[in-house]
Amino acid sequence: MRTTNVLTRKRLTWLFMLFALALAGMVVRLVWIQFVMGDAWQKKAEEARMRDIPVEARRGNIYDRNGTELVTSVSVSSLYAIPYLVKEPRTEADQLAPLIGMDKERLFSILSRKSCYEWLARKLDDGTVKKIKALNLPGIHFVEESKRFYPYPTLAPHLLGFTGIDNQGLMGLEKTYDHELQGTNGRIMVEQDASGRQIDDPMQKYVPPRQGDSLVLTLDKTIQQIVERELDLVVAKYQPRLAVIIVMDPKTGEILAMGSRPTFNSNDWAEAPRSVWDRNPAIWYNYEPGSTFKIVTTAAAIAEGVVKPTDQFYDPGYIKVADRYIRCWADGGHGSETFEQVVMNSCNPGFVEVGLRLGIPRFYRYIQEFGFGRPTGIDLPGEAGGIIIPEKKATNLNLATMAIGQSIAVTPIQLLTAASAVANGGTLLRPHLVKEIRDPGGHVIRTFAPEVERRVLSPQAAQEVCRLLENVVAKGTGRNAFVEGYRVAGKTGTAQVVGAGGGYVSGKYVASFTGFAPAGNPRLAALVMVAEPQGGNYYGSQVAAPVFAAVAKDVLHYLGVPEDPAVQKPPAPFVYEEPKVKVTVPNVVNFPLESGQKILREAGLAFQVVGEGPLIYRQTPMAGAVVNSGSTVVLNMQPPPEAAGLVTVPNLSGLTLPEAAGLLDGMGLYLQSTGLGVAASQQPQPGTRIRSGSAVQVEFRPAPGPAPPAMAVPSRQDFVEKP
Repeated sequence: MRTTNVLTRKRLTWLFMLFALALAGMVVRLVWIQFVMGDAWQKKAEEARMRDIPVEARRGNIYDRNGTELVTSVSVSSLYAIPYLVKEPRTEADQLAPLIGMDKERLFSILSRKSCYEWLARKLDDGTVKKIKALNLPGIHFVEESKRFYPYPTLAPHLLGFTGIDNQGLMGLEKTYDHELQGTNGRIMVEQDASGRQIDDPMQKYVPPRQGDSLVLTLDKTIQQIVERELDLVVAKYQPRLAVIIVMDPKTGEILAMGSRPTFNSNDWAEAPRSVWDRNPAIWYNYEPGSTFKIVTTAAAIAEGVVKPTDQFYDPGYIKVADRYIRCWADGGHGSETFEQVVMNSCNPGFVEVGLRLGIPRFYRYIQEFGFGRPTGIDLPGEAGGIIIPEKKATNLNLATMAIGQSIAVTPIQLLTAASAVANGGTLLRPHLVKEIRDPGGHVIRTFAPEVERRVLSPQAAQEVCRLLENVVAKGTGRNAFVEGYRVAGKTGTAQVVGAGGGYVSGKYVASFTGFAPAGNPRLAALVMVAEPQGGNYYGSQVAAPVFAAVAKDVLHYLGVPEDPAVQKPPAPFVYEEPKVKVTVPNVVNFPLESGQKILREAGLAFQVVGEGPLIYRQTPMAGAVVNSGSTVVLNMQPPPEAAGLVTVPNLSGLTLPEAAGLLDGMGLYLQSTGLGVAASQQPQPGTRIRSGSAVQVEFRPAPGPAPPAMAVPSRQDFVEKP
């Protein structure tokens, strides 16, 4: 019995100790929860019963250099639902769906979810908001957001950019400075019980948003409006594929204006085709600059001392490099001339000779020093770097063509930046668009000073190049860029468009002018680039130079730059006339339109299409007529009713068997051939009218051997360059 009592007491003791240990653990746990983890658990409890509604921050504004508001944000209402507060999802979906443009079943599905927050519609117009509020639907609420607004919707849209539905920057400066403009979102927190019902004396917390910082640009609204006006006139007159005008302060690198066409409305950017707004042509369009690049060739030659303005050159109208002839734009050449006149006349053979004197290493060094082949670093997204033949692969022929602005691709901003380095005395500056960043209170928190990349020319060399370029406008091919009362320096350029597969596209050109004024103390540098102008006039001296003159005149007057009474007007406007030569009109009857047009272009003839149809039915003048180059051939595409079922036999002479078979097949005729080689004779004779489905007998003979080489005048594809 005694043993049993002792055992019982031991067991009770162990049980007591276990209870004491458990109690101690519970006390420790309670202390840990209450005092150590109390704040964290309290925060989690608040989160469980608090409903968090975001409050979007307003983006910062964007101003021009004079404080004019170019971009701002306006308040709009967005619609959201708290599904567990929605009493009758089906009824509310039927009433609400038509107002917000949503399918009723989809809206019913959203309102039936077991969630505490669902977006229904963003940034609604005032009329829709009033209609929804009048319904007084349970669980349906509004929150204030902001929407980007552009007071001048067609002013520099590619430069300013635009934002998305969540106010995120998608393009232009809105994208580059998205972090600075965005600000910090706020939120509203409301206390509710576990069932989503509002409790008595609920706790509410409001965390206010912080508005984004604002940008003050280098852009001047008035100068930008001048640029936009001139671009509209260019489009109306020439209907180009692209047009760009940039105005820069050459002493600071500040962009005063940047415009391009086609354009779009910033407030309705989504309505424009993507191809219009997804890239800014001023910073991504790669093109052969033509004679405007001779500014760089001149600068390199003067700086390296390989030529002096008084050095003598002789231009017979062409120069041979390797196995190619590069001809001058002037028929018969310029004859004997100094280098000063070479620049003034934009003489291709003279510039080729200067480029060869420089040699590949030195010329490439200046190409790279002036910033070609890589982005300028302007504060815009999507900048291209241009295209340059690698120096190790460059030949003397490449050097010769680059010296006149071919075999190299640049962007408009690259070329203007390089020209500005010549204008300001030899310093290459990084172009930029923002002067200051200001906080919501208007205090300046960051400024952007001119950023020097490097010195590319000595002041003396830059001054000499400026003098030579001033002569181009005062006496040479740039006379149409003259601005009365101001000394203007610059260079025109006309280059062919390079096709996607390489080689030049017949009949497509880029006309441009790059210059600065006043030449002695420049206040502006500007570039005008017009890609693929229509109407037959495509020379930089005729298309781009007058646009520069119009922009420079108004900008200089706006800036208050005094006129110089000593500046004399050039003797007469510069007019380039294409040399006229006699051309035999080729036969294009029964050819597909595209093939016929190609043949006429290659012959140096224009054309006018009349009617519609798959094949050319008649041409005027007829094949074999001798006319001046540039004459127009009328192509009739619709045969008369009485000619139905009849086909005119084409001239197959010189065609290979596959070419002849393909041509006849496209016309509904059959080929009966004998022999091999090229077509030498045929029956019926060319021009004979026969019924569709008839056969044409063609005799093929071996092609004659090549004629002995002769110094033929090269075509435009052989590096023709106009002023």
